[in-house]
Amino acid sequence: MPAKRDDSISYGEKLIRLFAMLLFRDEIYSLTRLAGLLHCTKQTVIRLIDDIRSAYGVEFKEEKKGNQKYYCIAKPAKSAKEISLTVPELTALQMCKTFTEHLLGNQFFHEATRALEKSLPLTKCSDDLPSRKLALPSSHFASFSTGAIDYTPHQETIRILIEAMNAMKICRITYQAVMQKEPKSYHISPLKIFSYRDAMYLHARMAKEPGKIYREPDFDPLLAIHRFKKVELTDCNFEYPADYSFEDVFNKNFGFIKDENFKAEVDFTGWVAHYVAERTWSPDQKITAIGEDKIRLSFSASSRVEVIAWILSFGEHAQVMEPDWLVEDVIKKIKRTSALYKKKKVPASVDYKGRAPLSMEKSETAHQSMVITQAQKS
Repeated sequence: MPAKRDDSISYGEKLIRLFAMLLFRDEIYSLTRLAGLLHCTKQTVIRLIDDIRSAYGVEFKEEKKGNQKYYCIAKPAKSAKEISLTVPELTALQMCKTFTEHLLGNQFFHEATRALEKSLPLTKCSDDLPSRKLALPSSHFASFSTGAIDYTPHQETIRILIEAMNAMKICRITYQAVMQKEPKSYHISPLKIFSYRDAMYLHARMAKEPGKIYREPDFDPLLAIHRFKKVELTDCNFEYPADYSFEDVFNKNFGFIKDENFKAEVDFTGWVAHYVAERTWSPDQKITAIGEDKIRLSFSASSRVEVIAWILSFGEHAQVMEPDWLVEDVIKKIKRTSALYKKKKVPASVDYKGRAPLSMEKSETAHQSMVITQAQKS
């Protein structure tokens, strides 16, 4: 009797269940039993095994007994001590899990936690670190996530997109863009899910819609995961583009928005000069010291909006030098911002919260903390 399908379980979840089942249990499973446990067809189980094998390089042992095929993961012929995780490896995983908690959402975060808990018995203990303390490393780490998005309601969207990327299936999506009154539907080929500034995005390419003429768009879709209203897998496959490189698209210059590239020069002074000099803003950047506590940053960018917001976040500690059109844009932005406060009367002896002014030293420290936060979000 064929296995009963359970369409409520996504392909990605079936893949995870199958992998965990075969990895953590020293047991050999028949194809029929696996199909029953996963509530899917035998063909789907074979496809899952092929995907795990090709994507992760996992070796499977296949045996045939009578009319039945049996599967298990081929375990390396090594002792548990040789293949176990080390304390530093487990600690690094704990740290990564904690730092990305606000991006994962509850379900993915709990799955990552369970995976680490299952790894504890495989961890090598040093003489000075008893095994009972191995569950504690996560208490050493935390994530400060003001302004973060709760991705718990978007777990199924993420799972379907992962499934589509694994199977290279075109998706029909319903998407609510910023400033649009109503969501719109598109057909896309999903290429890469990535994180940026405490949010998750999908980079994709437009796909042909059935019955419509395909027109090449000016830009590839860059979609915020939390703005998806619906994602559906279609029966149409796509070929992963041979010319696609995420690094070439996003990590070549400053700016999340990808418009025409340009070169910029900005002078930074005071504590901001030290803050900027510690970081990489574009791979081709050049930092030149031009005085005490003053540097000039030359870098390439692709988004004038983001560059302007970033520069203004440093207040009087940043000055654009080149190009001239960027200097003019910053001046216009400052004038428009200043105009918002012309009618606002604030006594010179009172700060914006109605308190007496801070001392210069405390004020600078508070301002530094605030600007760093703004700069990181811009």
